[in-house]
Amino acid sequence: MTDPYWNHNVHYHPVVVDAVPEGCRTALDVGCGDGLLARKLAGRAGSVTGVDRSPEMIRLARADVPENVTFVEADYLDGTSLVDGTYDPDGTYDFVSAVAVVHHTEFANAVTRLVSLLAPGGRLVIVGLAYNKTFLDRMISGCGLPVSRFLARRHGGKLGPVGMPVEDTSTSWGEARRNVRRLLPGARYRRRLLWRYIVVWDKPVASRERREGGP
Repeated sequence: MTDPYWNHNVHYHPVVVDAVPEGCRTALDVGCGDGLLARKLAGRAGSVTGVDRSPEMIRLARADVPENVTFVEADYLDGTSLVDGTYDPDGTYDFVSAVAVVHHTEFANAVTRLVSLLAPGGRLVIVGLAYNKTFLDRMISGCGLPVSRFLARRHGGKLGPVGMPVEDTSTSWGEARRNVRRLLPGARYRRRLLWRYIVVWDKPVASRERREGGP
């Protein structure tokens, strides 16, 4: 299936989809936008929920809904803002993805909330943005420019749905890496060429054992 548009976030969708663990029952895509990634996740998970606080994005997402996907208008940071009962905020998701989401609020608050949505043993994938602070940052980012221009021409220069909320990041590359190491011990962090970093983190199963009174 060909994507209807291309941008730096869509470019890394395959990385997110490939990270879905085998046997994934429930997946949550936070900040789902028009639902493009959630529809891709539908082939890897038993059920998928896409959540976004933008009414316009949810309207677009609901125009094309696979059988095992549900789209909910809600703010993932505030469980009381739910509009229906299809979104479970109590840490039951086997997989949670957040693409270009965590920079919309304070980093620690965003990551803490995403972790709480994840079931013990589940997997979190973050595709994040950061800004250049050092000379090395600018050098690495500059290497992505010709690649970005080539890929944009190759994909027709289509950038995304009209009305997609965007916001600049206030976190530098170094700060993002340090925050990930502090908040998500053992996470795999990688800076990618097209001005994104990708984090993959597995929630310890021990969380379930403590909750159930285990050792």
